[in-house]
Amino acid sequence: MEKKKRRFSRTIEMTSGSLWKNIFLFSLPLMFSQILEVLFNLSDVAIVGRFSSYQALGSVGSTTLLVTLFTGFLIGMGAGVNVRTAHELGAGNQDNITKTIHTSLLVCLAVGLIICTICILFSENILHLLNTKDELIDGAVLYMKIYSLGMPAMAIYNFGNGVLSARGDTTKPLFYLSIAGVLNVILNLIFVIYFHMAAEGVALASAIAQYVSAALIIINLLRRNDECKLHPSKLRFHKKASLAVLMLGIPAGIQNAIFALANLFVQTGLNSFDAVTVSGNSAAINADTLVFNLMYAFYIAGSSFISQNYGAKNKKRMLQSYFISVFYAFAAGAIFGILLLLFGRQFLSLFATNPDVISAGLQRIKIMWFAYCISAFMDGSIAASRGIGKTIVPTILVIIGSCVFRVIWIYTIFAHFHTIPSLYLLYFFSWVLTSIAEIIYFAISFHKVKMD
Repeated sequence: MEKKKRRFSRTIEMTSGSLWKNIFLFSLPLMFSQILEVLFNLSDVAIVGRFSSYQALGSVGSTTLLVTLFTGFLIGMGAGVNVRTAHELGAGNQDNITKTIHTSLLVCLAVGLIICTICILFSENILHLLNTKDELIDGAVLYMKIYSLGMPAMAIYNFGNGVLSARGDTTKPLFYLSIAGVLNVILNLIFVIYFHMAAEGVALASAIAQYVSAALIIINLLRRNDECKLHPSKLRFHKKASLAVLMLGIPAGIQNAIFALANLFVQTGLNSFDAVTVSGNSAAINADTLVFNLMYAFYIAGSSFISQNYGAKNKKRMLQSYFISVFYAFAAGAIFGILLLLFGRQFLSLFATNPDVISAGLQRIKIMWFAYCISAFMDGSIAASRGIGKTIVPTILVIIGSCVFRVIWIYTIFAHFHTIPSLYLLYFFSWVLTSIAEIIYFAISFHKVKMD
């Protein structure tokens, strides 16, 4: 028993010790977890691109933003669970911790089932609205419907990841996702190469892997001997805990989904080009997903550290956590942006073999590489606001600065020039504007925080 207790106590301390060291150590396994989660989709794109056809690559790529829309919402729900659990852990309230964890599992599962149903019923309509090419639509619809079967499992995994991260444990979610990620790649290869399946094969592999990762993280929570232990007999909706999680999770999910929603308009603009350009840019978008998820690890760290220190009533440490997490995210965005600029062709060759497709993807990378680090100020400030319980206004600012601004850009600047550069420069300018607004809001909100 003592051995188990020591094993579960190996977590990162958030309310004491070096913030530079602890935030980095906390984020490192989370970075690898985020990379592996991205690999669920990247392996789909890479394998169909290399072992199937460019039409299959385009079909899977055409669903990228739709997948991001729904998975982003589920990740946001997990972030809400993380913040709420961290608040209660920092305050040391065992009863509220128990209610939060058990209610959050049911809330996240319900959201996952709802999203799965929406995808199955309406993915074809949405893909048609996005002007998906006729030669790609059938494969895209089939991929989306099968992939969505894993959404409930993804919701459960993000719930468990949120709880363990709030506890300071980011290593075990990485281990579980590693197992699922390896299984995903193996199944991809088996379904595509040996069973000659295309989009439907890689979608099925991803769904199966999602359930494996969910099962592993639930087993961990059931076997724990600390305050985060999951008791099936205590699973019920507690009104106060449900509202608290939803008030944090839904805006966080909307914030994530808003970017994908705004990008749906970008995808519509992209679909006005030929199929080769669409396929090339579908491959290049994976660079965005990879970099953003690496940076996202530091945002989770920022909100987790701020949340626990908020519960512990340590305002100075909260502000330090904000600055350090944003710095790390900025550095990650800058470093990986430069690496993509230098090795973009090699990166794209992982997903495509057609030289024209790779050249089309390079157009996007040459525009996006210098913009990644700018998004750290926006997303880092949003995460910090979430850490002090502020979610509504940051969501509104994201809607205005990212969604509304991008739609206006599409129908003005892009409509006039109708080039790939004029399409993708909207990211840089929208991130700058939204970053300024989010920083100002966090500064005002933090100043008003009372440590009674």
